[in-house]
Amino acid sequence: MKTIYLAGGCFWGMQKYISLIPGVIKTVVGYANGNTAEPTYDDVCNRNTGHAETVEVVYDETVLPLTRLLDLYADVIDPVSLNRQGADIGTQYRTGIYFTCDADEAIIRGWLVLLGESLNAPVVIECEPLRQFYSAEEYHQNYLDKNEGGYCHIPKEKLDKISRAETTKEI
Repeated sequence: MKTIYLAGGCFWGMQKYISLIPGVIKTVVGYANGNTAEPTYDDVCNRNTGHAETVEVVYDETVLPLTRLLDLYADVIDPVSLNRQGADIGTQYRTGIYFTCDADEAIIRGWLVLLGESLNAPVVIECEPLRQFYSAEEYHQNYLDKNEGGYCHIPKEKLDKISRAETTKEI
């Protein structure tokens, strides 16, 4: 199993979407690469902690190669939007890929170059080693499973599409 940390706006929808991808074993929402220890949701939203709402993704790379996971991630974010995804605005909603395996850095950086070329625009997704990750409060974990109709910046059609893929094990 491998682990990668993906920031893509509000972590509620990002967790729901990523958890449905075949090959993803586990997801946890939290706060990554900020300036404070043990932040709370209130801290991240209101106290300039520098943390990004992030999803820890544990996945089976024999089923889901990293580049495929990143392609699916890019399908639900705006990779050229700085500090904003959907209606959410602020540095905590920035996009980022935070790695713990040095070998992943070259893969991610190469993927980012290809993404920028395909968009013909500058991509603003951070690519950094994970400095720290703090799990979010329990009520944020699997939020959309607990709160049907809760806010999600990811279009319902994309959640439905990935959900069908999970059912059929095809993406």
